[in-house]
Amino acid sequence: MLNKLQNDPVTISSYKNQWRPAVIFSLLAIMMASVFFSRILLSVTMIVFVIFSVSHQQIRKQVSVFFSSPLLWSMSLLFFLPLISGLWSGDLNEWLETIRIKAPLLAMPFAFAVPFGLSKKQWQSLAFLFVAFVVIATFWSAGHYILEAKEVNENYLRSQLLITPLENDHVRFSWMIAISILVTAWLWLEKKKENNKSNWLLLVFSIWQIIFLHILAARTGLLAFYLMALIAAIGFIIKKWRSGTGIFFLLALLLLPLIAYFSLPTFQNRVKYFLYDLPYFSKGHYSPAMNDAVRIISLEAGWEVMYEHPFFGVGFGDVMYETKKWDANNYPGMQEADKILPSGEWLIYGDGCGWPGLILFASVMIIPFFISIKKNKWVWVLLNASMILTFLFDIGLEIQFGVFLYSFILLWWWKLGRE
Repeated sequence: MLNKLQNDPVTISSYKNQWRPAVIFSLLAIMMASVFFSRILLSVTMIVFVIFSVSHQQIRKQVSVFFSSPLLWSMSLLFFLPLISGLWSGDLNEWLETIRIKAPLLAMPFAFAVPFGLSKKQWQSLAFLFVAFVVIATFWSAGHYILEAKEVNENYLRSQLLITPLENDHVRFSWMIAISILVTAWLWLEKKKENNKSNWLLLVFSIWQIIFLHILAARTGLLAFYLMALIAAIGFIIKKWRSGTGIFFLLALLLLPLIAYFSLPTFQNRVKYFLYDLPYFSKGHYSPAMNDAVRIISLEAGWEVMYEHPFFGVGFGDVMYETKKWDANNYPGMQEADKILPSGEWLIYGDGCGWPGLILFASVMIIPFFISIKKNKWVWVLLNASMILTFLFDIGLEIQFGVFLYSFILLWWWKLGRE
């Protein structure tokens, strides 16, 4: 372990103490668990983790690593752009709330600039804990479905999804499941190399998570899963000696939605609702409680706001105000509950800071693909591809859970690929 630390760009003598990696490991594990149990515990643990990560005498070297690592400083731009926009934001209370939520986008990258010194076994244990937490959470959610199956199935015809952890945030939870499936696949391959007998359990976890993802039928998670699976299949086909595996994956991807449709009532009703809602959003018509139509209108509003303020945007404090104003002018009968932020993180940054904000956000999303990762490159590519897709139709960086999951998971796999 000491040799590993000595090769790190930042060699902090105090990190040679065996207790420091143990504390880092414990804090990472607690943060994972906190997502499912308590927002307060999550916030406190992140603060403790950041403080602990900067509690040493060689802070200058940590700063040097931060600024020499494109992933770390580029991620911090997602905090600094909203921060700077306070200069032209009218609603300072809304702006301050945005800054509070996005603070981890600066603090977490800086904390990850120090060497952790975790062993291979510890990294695998963290991955297994993550998968275990997600699997247990899916069991909890599935239990609600079993107890009220008829009511839940009917609710899916009204676009009301199954109760989930993360305070019923099915968007972020479904994305977590998709990432957990990816992590499970990585663990399975790692254990296979070691001829570990726990492989069968990981296979069961993977199959269950795929099934539950279709039971939940939240589009964010499904799109992330199918995108990653498609890229993996193409990758296998390109490598000619694995073309059979790739073709099998492609066939499975085609059959899986059909099997889910005819075997899972929630998935079938979700598809039926989508087809019912399709005429509204395809024609741009507004109707109360039509979720997809409302999302399309919000994207249209976001685009128009950015078009009207191309150079600096309206400031992150005024994105909601300007969106609502556009809704009122173009859809005067729209209910207040249906007036939402533009349903895409790309447009949020475009509205807040104009075209420069949109371009910088796109750059932050693309930079990871050009970062040198020594290990697990395939996981890195699939992970970042899923994030790009997710942020096209989701505003995960506007809520605490989304900010944490994005920063924590991305930095986790960046660190794992380097140590």
